[in-house]
Formats: sequence, structure tokens, C-alpha cells
Amino acid sequence: MNKLYVIGIGPGEYEQMTLKAIHAMEKSEVIIGYTVYVDLVKEHFPGKEFMTTPMKKEVDRCVMAFEEAKKGKVVSMICSGDAGVYGMSGLMYEVGVNYPEVELEIIPGVTAATGGAALLGAPLIHDFCLISLSDLLTPWEKIEARLLAAAQADFVVCLYNPSSKKRSDYLQKACDLMMQYKSPETVCGIVSYIGRDGEHYEVMDLKTLRDTKVDMFTTVWVGNSQTKEINGKMVTPRGYRNV
Repeated sequence: MNKLYVIGIGPGEYEQMTLKAIHAMEKSEVIIGYTVYVDLVKEHFPGKEFMTTPMKKEVDRCVMAFEEAKKGKVVSMICSGDAGVYGMSGLMYEVGVNYPEVELEIIPGVTAATGGAALLGAPLIHDFCLISLSDLLTPWEKIEARLLAAAQADFVVCLYNPSSKKRSDYLQKACDLMMQYKSPETVCGIVSYIGRDGEHYEVMDLKTLRDTKVDMFTTVWVGNSQTKEINGKMVTPRGYRNV
């Protein structure tokens, strides 16, 4: 059976990759991914064959990986964060139906929600959900419904893809929707360039977040009704007594 790894490389820095991910890439002859992600790992795996495709060529990238594995090569398809969280593992299984001779192995990584949470403090200690504000593959009406439901249920909400040039007001829209159920004083946080040069985090309230400029390299956390700021960090209590 030909081998194809689908690997989450974490936020970007080598130290935040799992050993299992590193070992799989060391065993691989070919490493394939989006150009930006390949550039993050290339220096650590000299002598490998690297293949890339640009954004919006995800299906082509998957086919490329299977075709290389079909030749008998050990291949790694890499994604930032975790391959199973807004990553490529689902699409790889869908495309893989046409390549029954290739065995997939999914290797998890540190996703932005947990990588950034560690910088902010401890925002995800209780129930939370992840919502992407990108409407490239999901209609905005569905995103809106999810934001309202999560806010009404008092989840901590982690927002991926909060803004882009075409969606410059989407975070503002999301905050307005959530403020139908969340207080404007709700503790929130943002982290930019997690695990990369320029890494930066801020803790603020929801009304301030609404007017904060972010980009596609930023991840956003909106607390629940119990989330508080402790020494400049964002902390959601689990509910332990006598604290």
C-alpha cells in the first residue's frame, strides 16, 4: 500500500510541530502544500522534493499528492495548524476515493485556537466553538446563524479568517451579531502571526474588538459571560469552587 501523510504543521515555527509530524516529513520523499506553508518548513527538511500550488488550487494539490504517492513515493501533504481543522484532511479523503491503492494517515498539529490561546492565557477552559468568517465556501447567512446560536448559548467563540480585503467589515458584523446576546464588556483577545515573526496579542472588550482592524493572519477569541482578565491575560474559569 502506498503511503500518504496529511500533516498539521502547527502555527508555523518548527518547535510547535509534533515529533510525529517531523518524523513523517523526514521519512517522506515529497512534501506538498500551499506555497506559504512549504516555505515555513523547507529549511528544516533539506534534500526533499517540494511541490506547491497557490490558494484556491486545493483540489489540484490533493490530486498532485495522490499521483506522487501512486508512483510509490512516500508523500506528505502539509497544512498549517491541524489538518482536520479547516485543513485538507477532509478533501484528501474525498479525492482519495479515486486512489484506493494509497493509504492515508492523518497527523494532528497545534491549531490556531489552541496555539493562540496559550499566548492569551486560558480562554478555552470551558465549552467553546470555532467559527470561520470566510464566506468563500460557506454562505454568510449560515455563518450569521452560527454566530447568533453560539452567542446565545454563551460559548467562548474562536473566530478564524476574521477579515480580508474583500471582507473588511466582517469582524464588525460578527461582533454586532454576538452583542445581541453578549455584553459589550465581554473579555476578548486577538493574536496575530501565531508562532511566526511579528507575533502579537491583545486583550480587550467586545465593543473595542468591534472596531479593531485585523487580517487573515489574526485569530480572534470572544469570551463567555464568565471570562475575565487576570494580570493582562484572558481567562475563562472552569467553575472550580473555593478559588
